Amino acid sequence: FDEVAYLLSNQQHRIRYSECVEAGSVIFPLSGVAFMIIDTMEFSDMREEAGVFEKIEKFLHVHRNSFLLLVASLYGEKEWKVLSTIQQRFLGSSLRILPVHNSTEITRSMTTIAQVTSKPSIDSVRDRISLARAHIIDQSPMWEVLRKMQFDCE
Repeated sequence: FDEVAYLLSNQQHRIRYSECVEAGSVIFPLSGVAFMIIDTMEFSDMREEAGVFEKIEKFLHVHRNSFLLLVASLYGEKEWKVLSTIQQRFLGSSLRILPVHNSTEITRSMTTIAQVTSKPSIDSVRDRISLARAHIIDQSPMWEVLRKMQFDCE
């Protein structure tokens, strides 16, 4: 987690720590996105697994827009099983799980999601989708066929 904090601060993100925030969590207040970073190694023992699930549940109840970044340097059979177990446990919840490999990938994922979900970016994307839809409708040969059919019926 220290390396992720270092990489984020190098990208000019302000890092603040709070006792209210679960350890291993990062919150981007402008976009309202929260991330929890968990290593697959935390699931090596059944006794620890229950504690990790509690931690994730608490995180999920506090943050509506939440992502779990599941870290493993290499995703083998064991790591995919951990991912599957988490998915099954939180099926139907708003938790989104991203498998990641290293701190650089964690940082890139977090900043991309936070940037895309920030208010100005969402408005911009919505406007571009609207323009694209209008363009597709105007340029679609199918609309021309439908217009001709409508005139033929009259």
